[in-house]
Order: sequence, then C-alpha cells, then structure tokens
Amino acid sequence: MIAYLFRRLFYGALILLGVNLLTFLLFFAVNTPDDMARLALGGKRVSVESIEAWKSAHGYDLPLFWNEKAQGTESVTKTIFWTRSVPLLSFDFGMSDSGRDITTEIKTRMVPSLLLAVPTFLLGVITVVSVSLLVALLRGTRLEKGAIAAAVALMSISSLFYIITGQWLFGKVMQLVPVSGWSDGPGCVAFLALPVAIGVFAQLGSGTLLYRAMFLEELNKDYVRCVRAKGITETRILFGHVLRNASLPIVTSTVAVIPSLFMGSLIMESFFGIPGLGSYTIDAVNAQDFSVVRAMVFLGTIAYIAGLILTDVVYTWVDPRIRLTNR
Repeated sequence: MIAYLFRRLFYGALILLGVNLLTFLLFFAVNTPDDMARLALGGKRVSVESIEAWKSAHGYDLPLFWNEKAQGTESVTKTIFWTRSVPLLSFDFGMSDSGRDITTEIKTRMVPSLLLAVPTFLLGVITVVSVSLLVALLRGTRLEKGAIAAAVALMSISSLFYIITGQWLFGKVMQLVPVSGWSDGPGCVAFLALPVAIGVFAQLGSGTLLYRAMFLEELNKDYVRCVRAKGITETRILFGHVLRNASLPIVTSTVAVIPSLFMGSLIMESFFGIPGLGSYTIDAVNAQDFSVVRAMVFLGTIAYIAGLILTDVVYTWVDPRIRLTNR
C-alpha cells in the first residue's frame, strides 16, 4: 500500500508540473505582457514608456522561456517562466500584479471559504444520502414517483436561480438574513446561513437521483435477498448493508467537491459578497492578474490530487479487498 501511495504521489507531481506549464502557455497565448500592462494602467491610450516601465517593475520585460541575451544558466533563469511559475513549486506565490502579497491574501481569504464550503459539503452529503435512502425505501410507491419528479425539476434549474430567488425572498421580502456581505467572528453566521442552505438545496436534485440509483442497484443483489429472507427489516437492510456497500460510489462522487473546501465557491462567494478564495479568483481573472490566477490554479490542482489520493486511502478502509490489490 505504501508503494502504491508513493506511485500516486509521483504521478501527482508530474500532473502538477504539467498543469503549471499548461497554465503558463494558455495565459500568455491569450494575453501578452503589453496587454496586461495596458489593462493595469487603465486603457489603450498608454505611452510606450509607461508600458515598458510597468513590465520592468513586474518582471514581464523578460523573455518567456529562453533569454538569448543571457549566458549559461541565466538563459533559463532570467525568463518569465522561471521567475513567475517555477517558484510555485516551493509554495512561493510572490506578489500579485496589483502589488499585494498573494500568500497573505490566501491565508486571509481561506477562512471565509472554509466556513462556507465545509458546512455546505457535510450537510449536503448527509441530506442527500438521507433523502436517497428514504426514496429507495419507498420504491414502487407514488411518493417515490413524486420524489423523482421533484428531483428532476430541481436539477433542471440553474443554481443562479436559487441564489437570486433566495436573496429576494429571504433577504429582501422576509428580511431574515442579509442579502450579501461579511462579518468576522460569530456574526458571520448570519451571512453564511442563506448561501449554505442554497448550496445544500441546489445539489439535492442530482444527488438524490445518483444515490438512489446506487442504492437500488445494491437492493437487487443476491446478498440483499438472502438477508431479507432471514426476516431482517427493510430499514436495517438499508442502513446496515446497502449503505455500507454503496459507500465506494459515494466516496467517488464526493471527490470533486473536496477542492471547493479550500478553493471556495466561485459563484456563491461572488453573489453573496463573501471575501473568500472563490471571489479572489474571479477578481483576478477579470483583472487578468496572472500571478493570482497561476497561484489559484496551482492550489486547485494540489487539492484535486490530494482528494484523489485521500479517496484511495478511504477505499482501503471501506473495502479491504482493495488493500490487498494495491500491495
């Protein structure tokens, strides 16, 4: 198992290097340093001297990959890629194009993102699994058909509709919670209640259909028929046998959510004015701040790799057969 984890870490490192290089290529394929300087300086009518001064101050006056004017190793080290992207591998995020320390911004904004994402993730998994088990328990009834119809309707509506409707209904009309904003300390609960509730509700439709299908597949297997023949109640079968055997697909489906625990929710944070990493990324993309964009893509890649490795570890805990296969 240890050797398997080392292999996964090695593959993850290669993926991290590839994503770092690809992000650099894609960004500078769309934006040249001159374009970035014009945007930062505030328009197209900017003098050449101002553009060159901005590029020199931010390190964008160097070649991208190869410096023909330099000699020896400086041909590689005195380039934009080496000075701006390679330091990421040592978690040196440097300064943003606006002049702020990226590491400080990440540490400050990480807390609001976690306060939003963790409750949404945990409550979402508990709610969706519970509702799916209930629908599976009521299989073959009119209640199941109604639940399926409601789930299809919920997943057919964009999450933006839930956000706007929730802000209007609970924030404007009923005035139960603030429409948007943020407050440090215990006061943040008032600002998190609505986005967390909307986040859980938005994933209820698709999650219910997915987990219901998993549970029904387990209910049709031979071991369930054997257990049912012994006179064990249907509720005990669902929670004692079906839920555990369906845990592997559940773990797999939740892997994609793990990076949001750190990266934050782009849409949710932007609409509710939460100063997290999600809104930080959106602002950086709008401002074409390459330093922030590459840092957030780098952290997002690490989060996905860590989530996949964590999934493998959880697999071995849930199903011992996988532990034997990965030796």
